[in-house]
Amino acid sequence: MKLMIASDIHGSAYWCKKMIDAFDQSEAEKLVILGDILYHGPRNDLPEEYSPKQVTSILNELKDSLLCVRGNCDTEVDQMVLDFPVMADYAYIYCDGLKIFATHGHKYNCDNLPPLSHGDVLLHGHTHVPIIKDCGDYTYVNPGSVSIPKENSAHSYLILENGKFSFQEL
Repeated sequence: MKLMIASDIHGSAYWCKKMIDAFDQSEAEKLVILGDILYHGPRNDLPEEYSPKQVTSILNELKDSLLCVRGNCDTEVDQMVLDFPVMADYAYIYCDGLKIFATHGHKYNCDNLPPLSHGDVLLHGHTHVPIIKDCGDYTYVNPGSVSIPKENSAHSYLILENGKFSFQEL
């Protein structure tokens, strides 16, 4: 199975369109979004082409291809306009022999670990900084941010294929 993994769209129609174009070109089976979908949050500047309504329309068209978890900027009112579930704090994904704990990162992260077994993957966004790090008992993976990258990183996402994560830029 091939997955595309992205996080932190923050209501940017411009970057959401680029993400969907990349998803279409990737031929991934599912698009995993790690939260912070519609709202930019009070600590962030407005992203390019900030339009939560347009992002809603774009993503609702792909509802059958999406697997999402809730970010700290996602609320119940967002769920009222989105046609796919976004309110779960985490999801377990089993893919290519990997057990992945997918979450946004504001609750569960390297400083507050969820229940993990040896060899599991902790996958989260939230920091807007892409990373793959071997932490001994588990691997920490972060796709960075689609719309508001930080620490001089690129607008990025991940592809998971054949048990390997690879960074991609929008």
